[in-house]
Amino acid sequence: MRCVFVVVLLLLAGCGTVPKDTRNACAVFEQRDGLFNNWRRAAYAAEREYGVPVPVLMATIYTESGFQHNARPPRTKLFGFIPWTRVSSAYGYSQALDGTWARYQAETGRWTARRTDFADAIRFIAWYHNQSHQQNGIALNDPYRLYIAYYHGHGGYARGNWSQTAQTGAKRASGMAALYAQQLRGCGS
Repeated sequence: MRCVFVVVLLLLAGCGTVPKDTRNACAVFEQRDGLFNNWRRAAYAAEREYGVPVPVLMATIYTESGFQHNARPPRTKLFGFIPWTRVSSAYGYSQALDGTWARYQAETGRWTARRTDFADAIRFIAWYHNQSHQQNGIALNDPYRLYIAYYHGHGGYARGNWSQTAQTGAKRASGMAALYAQQLRGCGS
C-alpha cells in the first residue's frame, strides 16, 4: 500500500511544475511524455482537429502563461498596498477568460475541460485560433496575427486598434513559433 501511495505522489508531483527548458519544444515534450499526461500527443491531436500547427499552439502557451498551469494576472492594489481584485478572469495554461472558456465548453460539448489541464488548454487555443481563421481570415500558420486576435478578441482584432502590449506579445509568440518549428523538425515530432 505504501508503494502505491509513493508512486501516485510521484506521478502527481510532475503535473503542476513548469518544464525546465520552456524555450525548447523537444525538451518540453520529453519532460511531459507520460502515459496519462503526454503533451506531445495532446498538441498533435489539437493540430489534427483544428489545423493549427503545433509550434503556433506551443508559442501561444509560452507567451500567455510560460507553461504555468495555474497562471493568473496580478492583483490590483487597494490604497497602493492591499491585494485586491485581478484585472481579468484569465486563468491556466491558456489564460482563457471565464466567458470565453464557457463558450468553448458549450460549443464543443467539452464540459469537463479544465484550464489547468494542458491537453484541454491546448485544444482550447487551437479552437480559438481556428475561430480567428474563420471569422477574421487569419492564416492558421500566422502566429503574429493569431496572437493579436487571441489577445484582443475577434472583434478587437477586426477593429485594428491593437495595443503595444499585444504587438509585443505577438512578436514574442511569432519568434517562439519559428524556434519551436525548427526544433521540432530536429527532434522527430
